[in-house]
Amino acid sequence: MNKIYYLLALLFIPMSTAFSQDVLTAQEAVTIAMENNFDILLTKKDVIIAKENATYGNAGILPNLTANFTQSNSNQNSKQTQITGEVRELENAKNNSMNYGVSLGWTIFDGFGMFARYEKLNQLKSRGDLELKSIILTTVGDVLNMYYTIVLEENLLHTIDSSIAISNDRLKTAENRFQIGKASKLEVLNVQVNLNEDQSLRFRKMETIANLKTELNRLLARDLTIDFDVEDQFQFNENLEINALLEEATNQNIELQLIKLDKRLAELEQKDVRSKRLPVVRLNSGYNFSSSESSLGFVAQSNARGLTYGVTASLNIFDGFNQRRSERVAKQMVEKASLQIERSKELINATILKAYQSYMTNISLTKLEERNERIAKQNLNITLDKYKIGTISAVEFRDAQENYVNAVSRLKEANYQAKLSEVGLKELVGNLDF
Repeated sequence: MNKIYYLLALLFIPMSTAFSQDVLTAQEAVTIAMENNFDILLTKKDVIIAKENATYGNAGILPNLTANFTQSNSNQNSKQTQITGEVRELENAKNNSMNYGVSLGWTIFDGFGMFARYEKLNQLKSRGDLELKSIILTTVGDVLNMYYTIVLEENLLHTIDSSIAISNDRLKTAENRFQIGKASKLEVLNVQVNLNEDQSLRFRKMETIANLKTELNRLLARDLTIDFDVEDQFQFNENLEINALLEEATNQNIELQLIKLDKRLAELEQKDVRSKRLPVVRLNSGYNFSSSESSLGFVAQSNARGLTYGVTASLNIFDGFNQRRSERVAKQMVEKASLQIERSKELINATILKAYQSYMTNISLTKLEERNERIAKQNLNITLDKYKIGTISAVEFRDAQENYVNAVSRLKEANYQAKLSEVGLKELVGNLDF
């Protein structure tokens, strides 16, 4: 009997003591994913690109300075008839010209559109940061879900191992009872069938765990063949408050922040469109040198150099009502963004409320399954005593054993679902505490 009690105690031995592999914690898994995950790395590149684009020059605020050089040569048979009637003819007449210099162009006013474009570029940079945070949250959520799924499956595997140990001891007991004539061969065979069933479940569970570890390694962007252990317990917060979550989501939910930023981008686009109604003023300047040579003509050679400068102003007077159309479209885009914000608030709040209800249900289930596990354990102990004195059959003991193993499995499953509910809520809110 003491041996059976010892085997039952195996259900509660931490798995880390049973293996010598390194234990990968949830925090370590998240840290590795933050450094290696390809989705995160690719999005970081998009953020860098957005930052590089957010410049005064890209917005059109700074001047343009251009260096120019042109040289052309020709060798022609030329014949010219002057106004006086004189004919001048020359074979292989050479004509050469060369021009070089610098030119400066600077738009000093475009209806304030350049400033709207510069702010838009900065908003796009901020949007890139939000998209990176969204990818990080999604990746962390995926990593944690996969990690805790492995924790659950490892717990269930440990439960199966304990059941196998109990079945092995039952088989020895049945064989001893058979040898002394207190049990039939049928009882021994039934116990052997139960043991084989447990061992078959163990093979399936090992396959599941191996596949899950491969998937987690993929999320961590590391060698897919790395083996590791995980933490054996689920630590979850039972004190999340719905009002605090809803308030936190208003400021931190990534989807809502992205939509608010899109509204700001729509407002800046409206300002840029309106700027087209105002004139565009551009300063032009340059310093150029030109030289030309001609074998035939009134001017054999000429050179010129000097400064050029001026101002250009333009105003859109009529463009087929396209300006008015663009302004109306821009206004509708702003109003559409406002409606999207309100719709998203309602959707996010509804999603959080439903997720919170699942969270509370799962917390209640963990407490219920804890009580069920204690009851099943008491039932197994009583059945064990009766089995030892021969008042119940091996089949009845197997039922009690399965009830207990199922109760432990349901408890592990309830803890797992409670943890996933917590992770899902924090992901919705926009804060996974990592």
